[in-house]
Amino acid sequence: MTPSFPLAQVGVDDFFDSTAWFLIRNLGLLFVAVFYVATVWWVFKDARRRIDDPWLVAMAVVLGAVPPFVGPIIYMFFRPPEYLDDVRERELEIKAMEERLARPDLHCPVCRAEVEGSFLVCPVCTTKLKQACANCRAPLEALWQICPYCETPVDTPTVVQHFDPWENEPRRQRQRSE
Repeated sequence: MTPSFPLAQVGVDDFFDSTAWFLIRNLGLLFVAVFYVATVWWVFKDARRRIDDPWLVAMAVVLGAVPPFVGPIIYMFFRPPEYLDDVRERELEIKAMEERLARPDLHCPVCRAEVEGSFLVCPVCTTKLKQACANCRAPLEALWQICPYCETPVDTPTVVQHFDPWENEPRRQRQRSE
């Protein structure tokens, strides 16, 4: 009397001894090995883009390689949040903004046109920017009590006001034609 169980066991043993099983197993191991090398390579490339110190890059690669398939996940939790290029770009933008703010760009308070420090009137909107010295006609700052060029006392502090060039001209009267 022969049991049917050993016959089923012989079929499974035959499958694991077959060429198809060896091919499937070897392709699976090749896939796992390629995936492992790819994750280590990814950790290396990412660490080089995020970390400036070569020793820390090497330690990140070791961390990504030693616990297989778990190392890259651990690396992703502890890697720097920004790329080095982004950090450098942000620092350059901040430096450029600081230089722009440090530069004394003068603008008209009414129309925001660029003006020079020696302008008495804005050339775009004719707003009076500074008071002229009564003696030497040099432009005076608003808080000056005396002209630094000719030592003439300043009458009153200036207030920014709109200058109308037609204001001082006398108005012409229309003649009625009869």
